Amino acid sequence: MLKEIKGCFATSLAGHDKGQMYIITEADDKYVYVCDGKNKLIDTPKKKKRKHIQLINRKDAEVESKLMSGTLINEDIKRAIKLIKAES
Repeated sequence: MLKEIKGCFATSLAGHDKGQMYIITEADDKYVYVCDGKNKLIDTPKKKKRKHIQLINRKDAEVESKLMSGTLINEDIKRAIKLIKAES
């Protein structure tokens, strides 16, 4: 299941960033590591407990493929988040 959520969108449920949308870049049993491309960059992701995020079961194909190949950049994350917010 950990690989399945990698690349998914998520919204913060708790903390000073409540309501902020992120993309999950890494996950382990207790934590997820999220980036928004603006405040939390791909090089320094935010560590959040799983219970403090709301998973949005959607992925951006371009972001997912670049994440798996290791070529994901912050501009890709910002673009994907902007597009999903525009759809809502």
